[in-house]
Amino acid sequence: MSYDDEDSLDEDALEAEISRSKLINLFEASLMEAVRQGVSDIHLFPNPNRQVEIHFRIDGRLKKWHTEDKVHPEAFLAVVKDNSTNVDRFERDSAQDGFIQRDIDGALIRFRVSILPIASANQELRAESIVIRILDDRKVLTDIKKLGMLDVALNAFNKAIRQPHGMVILTGPTGSGKSTTLVAALYQVVTPEVNVLTVEDPVEYIIRGVRQIKLSHKLDLEGALRAILRHAPDIVMVGEMRDRQTAELAIKLANTGHLTFSTLHTNDAPAAVSRLYKMGVEPFLIAYAINLVVAQRLIRVVCPKCKVLDETPDVTQMKGLGFSEEEIESGTFYKANHDKSCPTCSGSGYKGRRAVCETLYFTPAIRTMVAESGEAIDEDAIRAQAEKDGMLSLANSARVLVNMGETTAEEMMRMTSN
Repeated sequence: MSYDDEDSLDEDALEAEISRSKLINLFEASLMEAVRQGVSDIHLFPNPNRQVEIHFRIDGRLKKWHTEDKVHPEAFLAVVKDNSTNVDRFERDSAQDGFIQRDIDGALIRFRVSILPIASANQELRAESIVIRILDDRKVLTDIKKLGMLDVALNAFNKAIRQPHGMVILTGPTGSGKSTTLVAALYQVVTPEVNVLTVEDPVEYIIRGVRQIKLSHKLDLEGALRAILRHAPDIVMVGEMRDRQTAELAIKLANTGHLTFSTLHTNDAPAAVSRLYKMGVEPFLIAYAINLVVAQRLIRVVCPKCKVLDETPDVTQMKGLGFSEEEIESGTFYKANHDKSCPTCSGSGYKGRRAVCETLYFTPAIRTMVAESGEAIDEDAIRAQAEKDGMLSLANSARVLVNMGETTAEEMMRMTSN
């Protein structure tokens, strides 16, 4: 399977190499192994040495799985494109999105494919990066308790989603588990007696008992939301409030007797109120539409099999993370061991992730503060009132998990710096 570096392949030679079983076997093996390892996405790209690198994202971190140096990178990329629907193998200069389905271990697994042209130090190489997102319906959480929320957050969440109307907003950066939490929340409220509609782009997981609206160039988010108002919904999920029109329509749904779920990209819960205000939504509409804002992150759980006691914690670091001297002296802290022989974590030191949440429940006091906001939303005042009402901040929630021995100070620092 060797090749000459001297000249680039023509399309006929590329076709001949693609037909070789090694390429197809490598591609299919990467899909199968990723599913079995519980990987969230696969990254494929050629390096300047004309090798194909395959990386797996496990628990939010990339790990190299394989480097293939005995095939033409263009041929391997072409195999991936050939196996993806809605993708043109001969298009190498524009972004493309595709789809793959496979039956793996008796389950139908869906894969979303994203292709981007990238620059390479090797001028002869027509390099592209391919990311394959694994959509495994078996991993969808239907029990909200399995998200790993602390009791104070879970109680606020359950209280909010069991209201007959109003809005629940999830906020956080990309990859913070917002969609997983939304789907788990929907499963708590879906019954045959209610009409549940979702507007997502794209639809990732099929939710039993829910009508999920597919957006396209003929039906945009705003058009779908206007149509939903005439579709007699009881519960609505809006994938993301991206602009004023979407936000106002979602708020209108919440204010007209519908339980509404949606997401925003902000760093914490009070900032979500400011974001809606800056989008142009009136403060009194925000105040009486929202039941709850949840700011979420995912924190890695230290491996229960190989974790080791941290007998000399870094006092300066711990104080910077908000631990008191008494907590540092009397607490029991753990650190990741990175034991390569550990059968549970394979040397990563961590196994699995859990949600860390900041739950801003709209009490009468919070509603009054927001409704009476003048020229700007006072985030600090809202935070102070919420903490008086029992809200744990993201940092405080993470600190509880470190004290419980569920995670490490290093992991808390990584999470709170996002």
